[in-house]
Amino acid sequence: MHLIFLTMSNLQGVAGAGIYTDLMRKFLKEGHQVTVVAPRERRLGEFTSLKEVDGVRLLGVRTLNLQKTNVVEKGIGQVLVETQFKRAINKYLKDVKFDLIVYSTPPITFPKVIKYLKSLEPKTKTYLLLKDIFPQNAVDLGMMSKTGIKGLLYYFFRKKEKKLYALSDYIGCMSPANIRYVIEHNKEVNPDKVEEAPNSYEVVEYRELAKEERDAIRLKYNLPVDAPIFIYGGNLGKPQGIDFLIKCLENNGNRVDCHFVVVGDGTEYSKLEQWFKKMKPMSVSLFQRLPKEDYDKLVRSCDVGLIFLDYRFTIPNYPSRLLPYLMEKKPVIAATDTTSDVGSIAEANGYGYWCPSNDVSAFTKSVDKMLSSDLVKMGELGYQYYLNHYTVEHTYKAIISH
Repeated sequence: MHLIFLTMSNLQGVAGAGIYTDLMRKFLKEGHQVTVVAPRERRLGEFTSLKEVDGVRLLGVRTLNLQKTNVVEKGIGQVLVETQFKRAINKYLKDVKFDLIVYSTPPITFPKVIKYLKSLEPKTKTYLLLKDIFPQNAVDLGMMSKTGIKGLLYYFFRKKEKKLYALSDYIGCMSPANIRYVIEHNKEVNPDKVEEAPNSYEVVEYRELAKEERDAIRLKYNLPVDAPIFIYGGNLGKPQGIDFLIKCLENNGNRVDCHFVVVGDGTEYSKLEQWFKKMKPMSVSLFQRLPKEDYDKLVRSCDVGLIFLDYRFTIPNYPSRLLPYLMEKKPVIAATDTTSDVGSIAEANGYGYWCPSNDVSAFTKSVDKMLSSDLVKMGELGYQYYLNHYTVEHTYKAIISH
């Protein structure tokens, strides 16, 4: 079978770890041909080109900057990317027949690309990996409105979203709450085509750190070797509710019974950095960016993973950040809105605690509760849940079953 994967992730190949690269390698291992179409943001200085990389055919399409840029460029870029992808596919791949089209959100601006690919081979199956429910998430964060001038933009993107769902033979969601949301808010979508196809990673053999190795990693980053460490790693943008994260750190930043590490980058990083430099909290460490190998080692040396989502969300986000924690046998604290089920699933299966992301005292109580819990047992429960639900085998089977 020949698969084409459309993504907004800046993939340069499929060798590294990631929810998309791991899935594409799984298709390759099962004997399928894989073509990936991915953006080449203008900041990279690259032009559209077709290459053979890591066993896949990779079509890199020059676009505007789509991530970690201002709202105006990001918005224009999202609108233009559909035409840019279609033009590149028409130039480099128009004679290729695909059996399966897989694509992820964001963005929701791929309908014309999918229709074009279907016109080349009408029997092609289409599968949407729904990772982001846009434009409602932008409305939740106040970046878009359903009324006034901003409302015009909302309804433009909402129309695109509905077209994308209609063109999709199947819609793979990240969690049960995602499935319910799509069905309840899109009555025209046949519930039978909406299913769970979770964020997933390839199984890598777990290796526990010896105490000496763990201590050496901590000392490298000037972290305490004798206190439990809570780590947040990932994007630091508006969806993560950085104002609430700062309040939590302010309330817990001088504790002597634990330590907090934040590693990441994003549009709100400077706000966090300014607070950190001003307050100089005794029990908080902040790192803007680390190489992946170093970050993975740091996570391995810590004790508890943190997840933050803005409380205003009415859509059920399910952060992929959860998986590396579970893979490293780290229990989690999920500070989220009431719509996401990432926290309720963690509590129901014994590997974490949930608190609302507008209640600092509730977060502090979750930290206290975690410090009095059996972290090893909780970490093991999380690892087993990952093996039973979030490996790339689960996502592959969901797609290939059709």
